[in-house]
Amino acid sequence: MPIRRLPANLVNQIAAGEVIERPAAALKELIENALDAGATRVCVRVDDGGLGGIAVSDDGCGMDAAELRLAIERHATSKLPDERLDRIATLGFRGEALPSIGSVARLSLTSRARGAEGWRLVIDHGSVAEDRPAAAQPGTEVCVTELFARLPARRKFLRSARSEWAACLDTVRRLALSAPDVAFRLEHDTRVALDLTAPASHSDARSERVAALFGRDFLADCVRVDHVRDGVRLTGFAGLPTFTRASAEWQLLFVNGRCVKDRLLAGALRGAYADLMMHGRHPAAALWIELPAEEVDVNVHPAKTEVRFRQPDAARAALVGGIRRALDAASGRTSLQVHRAAARAFVAPAYDFAAQTAAPAVREEALPFSYAPPRAGEVSAPAPAAPANDPGDYPLGRARAQLHGLWIVAETAGGLILVDSHAAHERIVLERLKAGMAGGGTAAQRLLVPEVVELPEDAAARIEDATGALLPLGLEIERFGPRAVVVRAVPALIAGGDVRALVRDLADELADGYAHALGERIDRVLATIACHHSVRAGRQLSLAEMDALLRAMETTPHSGQCNHGRPTYVLLGLKDIERLFGR
Repeated sequence: MPIRRLPANLVNQIAAGEVIERPAAALKELIENALDAGATRVCVRVDDGGLGGIAVSDDGCGMDAAELRLAIERHATSKLPDERLDRIATLGFRGEALPSIGSVARLSLTSRARGAEGWRLVIDHGSVAEDRPAAAQPGTEVCVTELFARLPARRKFLRSARSEWAACLDTVRRLALSAPDVAFRLEHDTRVALDLTAPASHSDARSERVAALFGRDFLADCVRVDHVRDGVRLTGFAGLPTFTRASAEWQLLFVNGRCVKDRLLAGALRGAYADLMMHGRHPAAALWIELPAEEVDVNVHPAKTEVRFRQPDAARAALVGGIRRALDAASGRTSLQVHRAAARAFVAPAYDFAAQTAAPAVREEALPFSYAPPRAGEVSAPAPAAPANDPGDYPLGRARAQLHGLWIVAETAGGLILVDSHAAHERIVLERLKAGMAGGGTAAQRLLVPEVVELPEDAAARIEDATGALLPLGLEIERFGPRAVVVRAVPALIAGGDVRALVRDLADELADGYAHALGERIDRVLATIACHHSVRAGRQLSLAEMDALLRAMETTPHSGQCNHGRPTYVLLGLKDIERLFGR
């Protein structure tokens, strides 16, 4: 078959296949155009999930007749002031969206630049249907109908109206977060779904927009992030490790104002929560990354959802470091959802009189404490002992009892706290192991009688390959034949534990590509070690031991959650307890 040039309409349809695969994709392009035009207010209308049509109007700079005609040509754009593709400072730039949409739908553009007359241009599946003057307000209105109406093979791949609407709503939310200073209004089938006003204060625009979209509780369960490293600035909000989601849907990442779904950043976000989050759960976050335009390539994917960093390690380090620093500063906190769930469980409306009383909200200020790392040269001293009947002013109060060999009941000035002693001690041991590593290595305790542990041959090989990395952790292990290893020393913190069980768990932990990610997974290895020496369920503790555990929690980073991401304590305020008894 000879080589031939494709007709323009087919070229546009191919481009549309790369850029416009569903109504939400077209909506994204149109809103980005409005934002790039300097809009201060964007109004969106979606009919039947976008299958019936979408419309976007803005109060931006607008276009005259000549610009409108040029806007529907391929590779025509107002967003590149020069030929430097390495300095993209706008949301759009490829010049393909409008002609691509017009080739697979009926596209109506009505616009007026200030000082010029209004103009209307209609493209019907690639052909000009209208090109005439029109009455219009300053700005632009774009309507898209009959999407894929003449391409049934494409139309049948669209999902239900409900699913397409969900995608449209998610698109508007993300773009509203990318431009928090801009007012947004979203209507779906004549119903107002979002009405976001421009914030009163530019300095707090992002937090106001996050609260408007996801609620104040979202902010209460997050820590504020503000971090600069190697020319990369990270700001925004990262969820507490106990505020998790079943999917990554609530991970909102922006690079120079552009909302992205980037694998590098998603991986860095997971790394920031290593040893802090429950397996299978995902952190919630709204984070903005800013760096010089020439340091990031946004010309990677037609849909502009992926980016490529010139120095990916710097971007990753800034994200991980910024989040960890923020989590460290608030590491005693647990999610408000945890405490509210506890309050609901204890204060269920079992009695008629209790049902008549409004449930008080758990206040953010009621959370016991936040961890603050000691200053250089500062030595923490134990607090003076309080009378036995006085809870004192300790954030976690004083121990009063132990339930079922696991739960510590502590009295505070404002209520009571239930502590999972195993989970709390596990975190304390882990943080001490990590501190030992940071100080040059964990102290080791040599075994009087070395312990021989039998393993499958591949597991023994994994342990052998990791002996050099395990040595600074206080673990001295050697290969002992094809199917065994011998343990000669263990970390002093866990001396006396079950060595065999520890080694078997470590062998499992080192599986699945361990050789390629040892540095990133060292915390998980430490967590496995810590788990083998924490307080076991059923062990009876004295009041002095329980109080010592509470005081250690108050000075330990991330003590609000165990090594697996579960909360270590829950709070019941006096108001909750009083409501239980109808007071």
